[in-house]
Amino acid sequence: MINPRLQKALNEQVVNELSASYSYLSISAALSQLNLNGFAKWMRDHSEEERMHAMKLFDFILDRGGQIELGIIQAPEHKLGSARELVSAALEHEKAVTGEINSLYQLALDTNDYPAQVMLQWFIAEQVEEEKVTGDIVHQIEMAGDNTSALLLLDAKLENQSGSPN
Repeated sequence: MINPRLQKALNEQVVNELSASYSYLSISAALSQLNLNGFAKWMRDHSEEERMHAMKLFDFILDRGGQIELGIIQAPEHKLGSARELVSAALEHEKAVTGEINSLYQLALDTNDYPAQVMLQWFIAEQVEEEKVTGDIVHQIEMAGDNTSALLLLDAKLENQSGSPN
């Protein structure tokens, strides 16, 4: 049986992951409105990946005999902005998720929940990748600066990438 404190925290993380998915879908829409369809596709794929992360936690809770308690997902606050602003917002969100996962791992340690520790190690590694990929794209947008051609080349590169969520 799963520790009640850990179950509550994991349920909260399910909502956090679904909220991230919703937020990235909002960013995808804003990028699409800027006619940056590659960026929009990348963010839509990222949205789906976050939903899959939520389901991984959801299934883990159920597999451990826990109860699911879904919370409210707030509407995203993303307004139309530049590609740099929108992707930077995604990076900041990833950093926040890393903090949430680290806190969950600490709780798994504190409650001696070894299965949760193993499962959360996957999320820890995933967050390293998420921050790197998103950070790299922010850096590339910054390097492009005001060069529209460079931004469009990056957009085309993102549109041609396969969207294989983890």
